[in-house]
Amino acid sequence: MLRRGIALAITAGSLALTSNQLNTTRVVAPRGGDGGPPQAFYSETSKEYYLTQDEFDFLRPGVHVSIVGVVNVAAGQKPVVEVLFTDDLGAPLDRTGVVTPGAIEAEFVLGQWDAGNYEYVNLTTLAVSPTITYPLHDSGGTWQDIDVGHSKYSFAKAMPTNFDATKTVTLGIYAARSTADIVGKDYVAPAAFKDFRPDGGAATTVFAAIDTASCNNCHDPISMHGQFGPPIQDVKLCVLCHTSQMPITQTGQSLEFKVMIHKIHDGKNLPSVQSGTPYIVSPGADFSTVGFPQDIRNCTTCHTSASADDAAIWTTRPSQAACGACHDNINWKTGANHAGGLQINDASCANCHESEQEAEFDATIPGAHIVEYKSTQLLGLTMTILSVTQTGHGQYPLVTFQVLDKNGNSLDPRPFDTLQFTMGGPTTDYAVLPISENAQAKTTFDGKNATYMFQTPIPATAVGTWAVTCDVELTVPLKRGDGKPDITSFTESPMNPIFYIAITDKQPVPRRVAVDVANCNKCHDHLGAHGGRRLNTQNCIICHNPNNDDSSQRAAAKNPPESISFQRMIHRVHTGENLTQDFTIYGHGHSAVNFNDVRYPSDRRDCLKCHTTTAAYDLPLPVGTIPVTTQRDYMTQQGPGTAACLGCHDNVEAATHASLNTVTKPFFGEACATCHGAGKDWDVVKEHAR
Repeated sequence: MLRRGIALAITAGSLALTSNQLNTTRVVAPRGGDGGPPQAFYSETSKEYYLTQDEFDFLRPGVHVSIVGVVNVAAGQKPVVEVLFTDDLGAPLDRTGVVTPGAIEAEFVLGQWDAGNYEYVNLTTLAVSPTITYPLHDSGGTWQDIDVGHSKYSFAKAMPTNFDATKTVTLGIYAARSTADIVGKDYVAPAAFKDFRPDGGAATTVFAAIDTASCNNCHDPISMHGQFGPPIQDVKLCVLCHTSQMPITQTGQSLEFKVMIHKIHDGKNLPSVQSGTPYIVSPGADFSTVGFPQDIRNCTTCHTSASADDAAIWTTRPSQAACGACHDNINWKTGANHAGGLQINDASCANCHESEQEAEFDATIPGAHIVEYKSTQLLGLTMTILSVTQTGHGQYPLVTFQVLDKNGNSLDPRPFDTLQFTMGGPTTDYAVLPISENAQAKTTFDGKNATYMFQTPIPATAVGTWAVTCDVELTVPLKRGDGKPDITSFTESPMNPIFYIAITDKQPVPRRVAVDVANCNKCHDHLGAHGGRRLNTQNCIICHNPNNDDSSQRAAAKNPPESISFQRMIHRVHTGENLTQDFTIYGHGHSAVNFNDVRYPSDRRDCLKCHTTTAAYDLPLPVGTIPVTTQRDYMTQQGPGTAACLGCHDNVEAATHASLNTVTKPFFGEACATCHGAGKDWDVVKEHAR
């Protein structure tokens, strides 16, 4: 209370910030307990949500930096920047951390925009040796603190003597506030930018090819170089330094943004890596195992922008550097592995690689990057289960369904490559080995609707509600516009339909939706397992249930089998390289698939990256969920909550803790919710809050 009282006394009331030099005035909100409870400003997935009112009033979370003005950006001069530091509620923060808790570290970068080369020329370079200079932030400048939350920074670096004041300059600021000892984390300010002409003229457009929000679909948030100072969490900051001024690394790699980013994201699929040369940017920075979670040809996953011109920059500026980053087996001097032969420079690239597509899979840039599942030549299949009858014990379910193309035409599914119906239950927690049948031979078609009757009856032991689903594959030849042989092996699949049937329930009870495939596709774009025909997570869990494993594909000599229960498997797959145990599943064709090299790009505490709501992963789990058989783990039978938690926390210490709180022989229950349940001291949602 004493520290809070001091902070409130010093900063009570509104604070008007005035700069005589720049003739500007800023008014910010007062500090103190006027802001209401933390729960009014933060969600339960944030650490701030769990602060007491006193802690919240004392800390006033967050950090933001805003640019009041910048002067002295002229030849031979040292720029001076005036800034404001505020918390999430707009109140001022003391940069030094004396008046308000948490010292703030801020870095300043200046770059001049070179429109001809579509890149910055960094103006705050740092010479680390007589022969090596890095484009960087300014280093060694001085601060003048005018008032709480109001400061000026004078650069140590003077502008070049030949500096051109008529070209647009970008000032970028990134900052962090040290509060880990108070709230368990440091705050990173949203990057602040100012694009301006030093001579006072109108600023031109600058870099806008990639929106940081696109990166954060997977990275959540993208965050680099935090070991050296405030983390960099904005792409525009990245390109201010990762210019062609960057020296080649010790391992011979370029750090230029358009080269480095393409190569990192193509990682393990780079031709050079495939041929045995790892992609090591610098000692300790090996990206040879990075697997982009979708097709690398999806250029617009990253290349998004509010500016149509900038969003399409990947189609209008082909170059040896950018294109050769992914296609790194091309020898531009000899023409090896390049249909266009040798290329002296980038001048003639656009002669063949035009920006406007003429045909899919042609030599134009957009045409060459068409992904098969996005082809306009596809039929646009959709499938709907219209009804399921004969759903009693011992009866053979009769399914009526439709497969339509994008024009609404009903298709005969019997000639399809795959038409496989599956049923399983109960929906409280799928527990049986699914009944799965090839339906083509027994399907009838009347020109509009198709029907299929299962050849296996509903078991006498079936209870509750069961689900019926279907996998469809149809080969659709795709014509190439570049004269190469057409693509004849691609199979199109519609979203798997799910239809619920009541066995002993009065009405069908749908399976709870804990994970939304739309969330998966923010990163994966088109999550399609088992050859691309399984696209619906509600379909996945019928087979990937607590009692199923890979024993049908695993050789006896490799036993015991591995559980394929969804909550365990998905957590382990996404934990990947951070697992302490081996995680290998034997799949179709008895092939071993190891997931210990998966490099998840996000923060695994962000459970809403996949889950629909916090309630979907909080404890206790719904009544009816069942234990998971896990023969390859420390605990060979795990409660449903335990199986999910030990999916990520796979070490022996976590297993021991779970074991002490579980009765397994026979399974009686798990006590996880006693401490980790909703509203408890170690609530799962609270423990994963960031």
